[in-house]
Amino acid sequence: MIVVLMGVAGSGKTTVGRALAARLGCRFFDADDFHPPENIARMHAGVPLTDADREPWLASLCALVERLDAAGEDAVLACSALRMRFRERLRAAAKELRYVYLRASPPVIAARLGARTGHFMIPDLLASQFEALEEPDDALVLDASRTPAELVTEIERALRE
Repeated sequence: MIVVLMGVAGSGKTTVGRALAARLGCRFFDADDFHPPENIARMHAGVPLTDADREPWLASLCALVERLDAAGEDAVLACSALRMRFRERLRAAAKELRYVYLRASPPVIAARLGARTGHFMIPDLLASQFEALEEPDDALVLDASRTPAELVTEIERALRE
């Protein structure tokens, strides 16, 4: 199974994803690592990505999911997956893929992004993240303001059901 932790920047996808992968004994992947340098430069400069900008990134993530699925490997992927069509493409790449949506309000995310250092996603892009977000109707939805440990426990419990 591939578990995709989705949500806007600053929702805790990477932190929760790493902890979840450790708990499940599987590999963790961060979709941020799959962005081409041009996308990183755009985001660092405060330029929101277009869907066309995201296409090579999404293609590489689909290829990763296909490889993991073909190998029968469980994994956790932290990926914004803001658009429904992006989620549908990722889901089509694996037999068993589950989405976990880490939902938080703009003020909570703004505070987190404001405190974060060393990341290419700058707080100025927060509005564009929420504008692009199409909330899922097929995901486990969790309050991202909870602690990572609480979220990991809840996700693990839901995966067993």
